[in-house]
Amino acid sequence: MTVFSGTARATPDSRIALVASRWNPRILDALVDGAQRALREHGQAAEDIELFRVPGAWEIPVLAAQLAKSRRYAAIIALGCVIRGDTRHYEHVADGCADGLMRVAVKYRLPVLNGVLAVEKHADAEARAGGAHGNKGEEVALAALEMIDLWRQL
Repeated sequence: MTVFSGTARATPDSRIALVASRWNPRILDALVDGAQRALREHGQAAEDIELFRVPGAWEIPVLAAQLAKSRRYAAIIALGCVIRGDTRHYEHVADGCADGLMRVAVKYRLPVLNGVLAVEKHADAEARAGGAHGNKGEEVALAALEMIDLWRQL
C-alpha cells in the first residue's frame, strides 16, 4: 500500500539511476521491477531509467557517489536487501549503506532514495518486495519523483 500524492510526474529531462545489488536476486528483481513499473506508470520514459548492478549493499553508496558526481541524474534510487544473520555483519552493512547514501545525498545535493531493506528474516524481505507490505521499490520510485519535483520548485 503506497502513499503517493499523485502530483509529481516525470519530466522529459529527468534521468533516474537505479542502483541495485545482486545479493538476494529474487527479492532484488521484484524491487527493481516495482521501481521501474512505478516510474513508467508516472510518465518516466524507459530510456531515462538506467539500471546499475553492484555485488551487494555495501557497494551501493560507492557507485551512487560516482553517479551523483557525474551530474547526469535527477535522482538515484538505491535497492538492496540485507538479512540479519548470526553475526554483526548485518549491522555493519545495513548501517554503513544507509549512512553512505545519506552522505552522497548531502554532498551532491541530490535526491538519493534508500530502498535497501534491512530485515530480520527472508520472509520479511518477501513481504516488502511485492508481498503483504507492498513493494519498497515502488515506494522509493514514487518518492524520487516527488523529490525531483520539489527540487525543481526550489
